[in-house]
Amino acid sequence: MSLDVSADARRSALVTGANGALGRELCRGLAAAGFRVIAAARTAEAADEVARDVSDGTRAVALEVTDPASVRAAVERFPDIDVLINNAGVLLTAGATPTAVDLAAVEQEFAVNALGAWRVAQAVLPGMTERGWGRIVNISSGTASFTHGLIAHTPGYTVSKAALNALTVLLAEQTRGTGVLVNAVNPGQLRTRLRPQAPRLPEEAVDDLVRLVTLPDDGPTGGFFKAGGATMGW
Repeated sequence: MSLDVSADARRSALVTGANGALGRELCRGLAAAGFRVIAAARTAEAADEVARDVSDGTRAVALEVTDPASVRAAVERFPDIDVLINNAGVLLTAGATPTAVDLAAVEQEFAVNALGAWRVAQAVLPGMTERGWGRIVNISSGTASFTHGLIAHTPGYTVSKAALNALTVLLAEQTRGTGVLVNAVNPGQLRTRLRPQAPRLPEEAVDDLVRLVTLPDDGPTGGFFKAGGATMGW
């Protein structure tokens, strides 16, 4: 990785969904860039496995983004979180139609993809604003861009990620001038358990994501970025 990491590189970075393919590679990339990584997964066993695999200095925490008590306990254990990557996500409505989709599956996608990210952001933002520095990166999707056209054959996922995009803008506006930058990124079609046939490997997206957490203090906030760092239309 050839990134120009700032003097703030020893800050703590929390990655949710760290046991997924992208989450694991993000932990590796952040550790390589000098961050003190906290790998979060739904179970302590899964988080511990990632931490052992990434580096000796990587810490692990059980964090279920849909459970307020779990989120609260994780942030109480690690109160110095400077960087949050909201990576935890589910895709349950692939191949469905908006008129016939199982709304229970849609509710679960919302619970993880939108409300889960919102819940963790609420938990870490007070510390970030108090310290006067923070970075939040929300892992979004090109399926949720009105500019490029919403994707109807993943209806719950699409709408939940559109909600995450809206959250990105709202949090960015509220924290403007506090030293906190909040952005969303579409990493492209990555080969993960959600999309095992996708063409792009998760490690190919890491540099783009690490670049967003190493933005200078006057860097963009409330933006939507795609692979290579270019902006996307909402």
